[in-house]
Amino acid sequence: MGNAWSSSTVRRLLDASLAAGLLLLVLPLLVVLALAVYCDSPGNPFFAQSRVGYRGRRFPMLKLRTMVPDAEQRLAALQVSSKLSGPVFKMHNDPRITRVGHWLRRYSLDELPQLANVVVGQMSLVGPRPLPPDQVDTGDDRFQRRCEVPPGMTGWWQVQGRAMHVDYDRWLNLDCEYVDLASPALDAAILAHTLPAVMRGDGAC
Repeated sequence: MGNAWSSSTVRRLLDASLAAGLLLLVLPLLVVLALAVYCDSPGNPFFAQSRVGYRGRRFPMLKLRTMVPDAEQRLAALQVSSKLSGPVFKMHNDPRITRVGHWLRRYSLDELPQLANVVVGQMSLVGPRPLPPDQVDTGDDRFQRRCEVPPGMTGWWQVQGRAMHVDYDRWLNLDCEYVDLASPALDAAILAHTLPAVMRGDGAC
């Protein structure tokens, strides 16, 4: 199982307090971004998608909506364009992404609502990114290994190269490496490297 730091009460308290403070700080920005999403593509500006989290538990992960409202229905037709091997779907120039959505994704602003997931204990600030149930390969032990720690808003593979710069096997190996090495110092280093990577828009899609 994951190491002691991964499931410690101290980590949970730090996550909750930091996320709550950040959520209050960015709340005015979230309101503005939600209005921008709605004006660009009418519909609910927020999006909740089922994800697989700690120990395989499913939870609704929150995001600002960056795609057209019927994006889920259009996914099957785009699967052949995935830029990653395995069950995970990623593609350049996804036609479902809205104009505002492209900008939000470039700077990861669509992820800000996940601070609420952290506050309620469904996620951590740092950890493997949670995947949709249909992208979990139950035949690969690495998927089970990465669920031994809480999922995170940012993680080891994001700061190594973000979504499009790390291939499927390398990405899973980095997640498993994080599970083995997780510590307060590593989490602090990942958080410190996340902001510059986000500001540069490295590897966002």
